[in-house]
Amino acid sequence: MFNKAVFPGKYIQGVGASSALPALIELFGRRGLILASPAANRKIIPGCGIDLKARSIPVELFRGECCEKELTRLAAVIKVKKVDVLAGMGGGKAIDTAKIAADRAGIPVIVIPTIASTDAPCSGCAVLYSEDGVFDSVLYQKTNPAAVLVDVGVIAAAPVRFLVSGMGDALATWFEARSCHRTQSKNECGGLSTMAGLHLARLCYATLLKDGAAAKIACEQHVVTPALEHIVEANILLSGIGFESSGLAAAHSIHNGLTALKATHSFYHGEKVAFGVLAGLQLAGASPAESSVVYSFCEEVGLPTTLADIGVQKCGREELMKVAEKACAANEGIHHEAGKITSEKVLHAIIAANAMGVSRKKQRAHGVNGKAGSSVALPG
Repeated sequence: MFNKAVFPGKYIQGVGASSALPALIELFGRRGLILASPAANRKIIPGCGIDLKARSIPVELFRGECCEKELTRLAAVIKVKKVDVLAGMGGGKAIDTAKIAADRAGIPVIVIPTIASTDAPCSGCAVLYSEDGVFDSVLYQKTNPAAVLVDVGVIAAAPVRFLVSGMGDALATWFEARSCHRTQSKNECGGLSTMAGLHLARLCYATLLKDGAAAKIACEQHVVTPALEHIVEANILLSGIGFESSGLAAAHSIHNGLTALKATHSFYHGEKVAFGVLAGLQLAGASPAESSVVYSFCEEVGLPTTLADIGVQKCGREELMKVAEKACAANEGIHHEAGKITSEKVLHAIIAANAMGVSRKKQRAHGVNGKAGSSVALPG
């Protein structure tokens, strides 16, 4: 395999960055179209002070599901309006719909996320669902977005749970990248990690430890600080490049396994990934010091550390074995971990991670606790 990495064409971040959208559209084409979620159309577009009518840039409302019916409808709009650049504004499904539609039409896509809850905006992949919202498949586009435009003012105005969930997704980046590097497993580009991908994944983790808690406080107050800027970049850019260019391993596979439990369905992607990180550390035999740093970080920013934190109040080994078996499906990234991975090992790791989280909660209740900090050395 070759070393491979992928990146968005441009990444622009800052307060008021949405105002740069018309110029970006004009940079990439002559007939632009914005696919916007209803909330983005109602709040974000009017708030950024852009006169889209004067620029002759129409807005098409996203109808709520990234499915073939919506893609077919959007393809017709693109054809009739002779659109040559598409912008997707909103949450994950609106963005993914824009990615797929643009790829099929052979035109560039600009992504404008309104929350920082996952690392998807910069990536070339998108998730397709049925009309009823049931997972169908992951689709990889020919290229990553032509541009990603992140308005930190918009991110700061969103509920803080989105930002914290994004930190959970980003938390997995370094540990999965490290596993893939150690076992020389392929990344999401179909190659081996480059130094750039690996070191950006490492920087992502360092940024979370340093600025995560302060960024959460800033977002709770809906204010923009350097810490919030750094975490938005970590959640979206560093994690986005890191996971795609370095690879996935245990954390995301355990997330996928957890979806077998209906109780977890109301929790965000990054929240379940965070617990997957903790279980992955148990699976890999991480040192007590390293595990303690990660648990402390999750506790400090409010990420799940027990199964109960993701809705699983009572669950026997038989049900957890279904989680482990789903996590160990043949095509899952968990097999990028060192050694032979079995469902029994994963089951034990999940149980151990949960028990550790429960134990630490009891210790904290009695005033015994440790905290993660920027002085903690990164794992090798």
